[in-house]
Amino acid sequence: MKHFLLLQRLEIDLSPRCTEALFDFGVVMSEWYDNQKKPSSTWRERLNASSEISGAKRDNLSANEQRKLAKLESMAEQLRRGKNVQNRQLQTWLSEDEFEQIEAEWQEQLELRKELKEIPDELRCYEEKLKQATFQFNRAEGYSNKGKHSIAKKFYDKSESLCEDALEILQEILHYDAHLRIWFDRDISFEAGSDLGADLVSLPRLVTSRSIEKKGSDCRLQTKLQVKLGVVGRAINTLKCSGNKDNAKEFDEVKSNELAAFLKIE
Repeated sequence: MKHFLLLQRLEIDLSPRCTEALFDFGVVMSEWYDNQKKPSSTWRERLNASSEISGAKRDNLSANEQRKLAKLESMAEQLRRGKNVQNRQLQTWLSEDEFEQIEAEWQEQLELRKELKEIPDELRCYEEKLKQATFQFNRAEGYSNKGKHSIAKKFYDKSESLCEDALEILQEILHYDAHLRIWFDRDISFEAGSDLGADLVSLPRLVTSRSIEKKGSDCRLQTKLQVKLGVVGRAINTLKCSGNKDNAKEFDEVKSNELAAFLKIE
């Protein structure tokens, strides 16, 4: 509407058809703007409703199960805060299988750490190119800071050339063995418009790298506390499901709705 009125004030001569179209557009935009100002509480209502259903499921547990659930939730909160929970306490409130799962998953973590120390030969060449490119770039920065820009340019060019070599090696490596993607710190796409490029910032790093350009740590690696938290979390979910064994499907749907409530855009 504001745009329509502005054109009227400017006394711009519009055809009746154009005037009608602008008026309709103004009405639509005005309604849209008014809707944006209205507080949207639908997702909160959905979340509250799903939480009430979860609470009802808790009520279906026996007194002993509710006590166990409270203990498990207390331990989970303690682990989330980074505080250890003794094995004796875990063994008391977890089932035998659940407690053994902690040790089994931790052994898997130890094996994974052992594997990560043995970098595949195919990746060593790529890593070496990156190291050389970084070395040449640092030399260029040193000369540049001293005002020797012509010399610095030579090292910048060498670094850029090495980055291009590294990118070619990376393409060849992943073409023949896509499984090696798990060794890198980010998703890799060679399509146009991706973040991948022949420079030190854009080129992916190995998950074992100590480079400041590495994006996060290996998501597969977990601490002992994280392993414990994962097992305790699953035990909590299992116990909640047992409160309504005849309607486990409904429980899964409720948890999905809780997530959807946060993600839905009104």
